[in-house]
Amino acid sequence: MTQKIAVSRAPTFEPQSPWNRQRRLLLLSPLLVLPAARAATNLVATPSQMLGPFYPLRPDAAAGNDLTTVDGKGRAQGRALRIVGRVTDTTGRALPGLLVEIWQTNAHGRYHHPHDDSAAPLDPNFRGYGRATTGIDGAYRFATIMPVAYPGRTPHVHSRLSRGERELLVTQMYLPDAAAANARDGLFMSLREAARRRLVGAPESGAADTLRFDIVLE
Repeated sequence: MTQKIAVSRAPTFEPQSPWNRQRRLLLLSPLLVLPAARAATNLVATPSQMLGPFYPLRPDAAAGNDLTTVDGKGRAQGRALRIVGRVTDTTGRALPGLLVEIWQTNAHGRYHHPHDDSAAPLDPNFRGYGRATTGIDGAYRFATIMPVAYPGRTPHVHSRLSRGERELLVTQMYLPDAAAANARDGLFMSLREAARRRLVGAPESGAADTLRFDIVLE
């Protein structure tokens, strides 16, 4: 009985005709366009703003993210406001472990600061300053009150971001329902329109009295 012996064949290669070259380029095309697609998703950095004269002389390291109470017994006057957001870089990558500080006026338009000599009353239950650390997803949140206008300024909330001793950004968030006051504010109007839009908090869908303020760092 004759035994059949399998004969190995040398591998064959497809000739590089113009059609084959074109087909290979089509198969590789997602790789070719990937850098352009990634570049198109880059985010615009959040504009910086001045620190202002009322940043705390001695920031309270024990302060939490709730500005509406000092000792847990009384609540601050004014309309409740929650500020939520994420901190990312310009590629959308979350930035965890950053310190986010905010400070603002009370319901009467006065800062909890010794250099504010306004005749407006102080609110003993309003801390006026808070701090939070971004989570693994870059998220942060604060409980505070709606800031109010005072002479020369539209309502706003100051923010400062840092990592250790390194300051990363100082900016301000403005209110979406204060368009007329915003248009009279010299600091706000000193920015280009696109930059101004970046600094206006966005109402959070399905969450009353909540503004989203996402921050993008270079």
